[in-house]
Order: sequence, then C-alpha cells, then structure tokens
Amino acid sequence: MIMAEIGNKVKSTNDLELKDRLVAINRVTKVTKGGRTFSFAAIVVVGNEDGVVGFGLGKAGEVTAAIAKGVEAAKKNLVKVPVLKGTIPHEQEAKFGGAQVLLRPASHGTGVKAGGAMRAVLESVGVTDVLAKSKGSSNPHNLVKATILALSELRDAYTVAQNRGVSMEKVFKG
Repeated sequence: MIMAEIGNKVKSTNDLELKDRLVAINRVTKVTKGGRTFSFAAIVVVGNEDGVVGFGLGKAGEVTAAIAKGVEAAKKNLVKVPVLKGTIPHEQEAKFGGAQVLLRPASHGTGVKAGGAMRAVLESVGVTDVLAKSKGSSNPHNLVKATILALSELRDAYTVAQNRGVSMEKVFKG
C-alpha cells in the first residue's frame, strides 16, 4: 500500500476530530451459477481540516457498511501535511499508477481549484487556496493515492532547517 513509503504518519487518532468525505462508490457484480451477486466498494477520505488526512477503501454488500469500513480503514492511514496560511508550502508533483497530479500554492482568496477526488482530499486536509491539475488517469482510487502522496512529500521551511541542521535564516538565504 502507498503508506509504506510515507514517513510522516500520524500515531494516534484518539484526540483528532475527523470528518469523512465519500469520494466514490462502485457497484461490483459477481456472476455465479445462481445469478448475479452485487456488492459495493467505497473510497473514503477522512481529515481534521488542520493538516491530517487519510484514505480508505471499504467493500461490503450494503452501501452504508462499505462506507463505514472505508472510514475505519482511512483512520489507520493518516498522514500529517504542512498547511501554511491555507495553502501548501511549495509546488509538488506525484504519480500513482496512471494518475499524475500537480499541486501549486495559491494566494489567499483563490479557493480550491481542483476537481472530484483531488478536491475531497485537499478540503479534508484543510487547504483553502490551491491550484491543482490532474494528468493521466481519472480513476478516483489512483487520484486519491497520488494526491496524498504529493501532500506527504511537502516540507515546510522549519522542517527543512531542522533536517539540514541550520537556522531558518540560512534556509532562505540559499
């Protein structure tokens, strides 16, 4: 799974108030000797709208059960994202499967310029101003994973200074 590559996972979900958003529901049919059996797959994004986001996939015979399973799976895959003044710290690209996403910071008042699956992830993480472009596949599963991968690769100036072992002023001087 995607979260194996990401280092900034959230350890505890007890103190977080997470809101869930349904990204997509897919009706899946299994053909058996007795006829067709329908089940549902739901991809869900959860976030506290303050820098924490996660996604999950739930499969069940009923839509509500699939969504509930997706929410539980999403709570196990939370990632911390730096959000500065409602936008992201820098431009970032990521690719997952056939989906490729480009995220760019935007000035205050721009809004979330993103579609479908990307919008759900960005709003759940608490980004209010961002320019986003989806290239390649529009598969919601891969778009959600690519967007979370891009967000998890973001670093703010404080983290960069800490990793380099220098002061904040030296980071901006180059």
